[in-house]
Amino acid sequence: MDHANQASTTQVASPAAIRRAVVACGIGQVFEIYDFIIYGLMAGVLGRTFFPSADPNDPLGSIQSLLWVYASFAVGFVMRPVGAVVIGIYGDRYGRRAALVVTIGLMAAATGAIGLIPAYATWGVAAPILLTLCRMAQGFSTGGEWGGAAAFIVEYAPMEKRGLLGSFQQAATAIGLLAATLMAYALTSLMDAQTFEGWGWRLAFLIGFVLGPIGYYLRTHVAETPAFERTVVKQEVTRSPLRTSFSDYPVPLFAAFGVSIVGCVVNYVYVIFLPVFAQQTLKIPASATFASTLIAGVIYLVGSPLTGALSDRIGRKPMFFITSGSAVVLAYPMLQLLASMPTVGGLFLVQACAALILTFYTGPICAMLAETFPTRIRYTALSISYGFAVAIFGGFAPMIATALIKWTGNPLAPSFYVMFAGVASFIATMFITERAGRPLPEDVAEPFLREQIA
Repeated sequence: MDHANQASTTQVASPAAIRRAVVACGIGQVFEIYDFIIYGLMAGVLGRTFFPSADPNDPLGSIQSLLWVYASFAVGFVMRPVGAVVIGIYGDRYGRRAALVVTIGLMAAATGAIGLIPAYATWGVAAPILLTLCRMAQGFSTGGEWGGAAAFIVEYAPMEKRGLLGSFQQAATAIGLLAATLMAYALTSLMDAQTFEGWGWRLAFLIGFVLGPIGYYLRTHVAETPAFERTVVKQEVTRSPLRTSFSDYPVPLFAAFGVSIVGCVVNYVYVIFLPVFAQQTLKIPASATFASTLIAGVIYLVGSPLTGALSDRIGRKPMFFITSGSAVVLAYPMLQLLASMPTVGGLFLVQACAALILTFYTGPICAMLAETFPTRIRYTALSISYGFAVAIFGGFAPMIATALIKWTGNPLAPSFYVMFAGVASFIATMFITERAGRPLPEDVAEPFLREQIA
């Protein structure tokens, strides 16, 4: 890359424009994640409402009900790669802002619909079918949201602050998680069990629908990213970003997929699966499990910008080696601690430790993935690499963890799944090119390949 082109890639928007972009993208991400996560946190009541056990006296009935609702939870993740491909292509062709406006509108509609679906007792099999269809729409929306938000913020960021500003997207994810968890905690604490089971849980989904238009408004009032505008001016917008990603960037594409695995598994095992497991099996009150998850979310929120800023100084790859290595070494001892200490305190210690490990991933992940691909395919390549990792390894994590316990009878069995994810991401990190403090790649595939060979 010559000096003229390199200089062009380092130009950034004004500080005011950057703030508007971060706020618009971040608030929209909060609403998106709230809508997506609240489904998992409500897994217990959703299972009883839409997938009731055939035999209420069966001691394994609650586990079977959970398996069904986690299956529908996983279906949303199956749709994430579909959304990543369709919305990613749209974002690389017509702009990041236009695509992100679509995702937030679709998510709000699907979430509101879940809050209105009658129970299985009223509509029979039609109820879980409609629930699953809404979950599919949520997954499709989120598949295009995450990669677009990451690309949007990183393309606005100054070169020396991409890790920090990119981490705000993940911090927004943490706020969405906190909002969803706080809502679940409030509903289970302020309502008696009968009211919550009857209709109270629906408020969590209806509120998510009401908040969506705020994010929609903000996103329609922010400018397109300078990087995409340069691509349009230079007439480098590609008509086939998906084909270009696989044909010209196979190594970085699969490496980005691999590094994404560990964070997905740690997040969905310890943040989504563990609270519901603690309620059903350890008999810890639902409000207590949500309070523990809230504290873990605060660690996630505060830690992500710190590790994002740290990655601007020492690089992205060391942070991923820390996360992957910790997942391998600590997964079994963490669940063993909870098994030996099946209390609220034990759950808090495990979730807090998991959240701390996760911050070394959430801080630099947006910058690392965005830096791996050029602007003309960034939305598509980033979305599908992360989207497939979430769909395969994250979305099925609660169901796999539940099934492992049921099949083996060992409450520590989910730790082996976490360890596997750590090994996979550790290896994939070796194939990522370190670009902290360097211009975003705007070249074609050949320079990347030469750099890998060198």
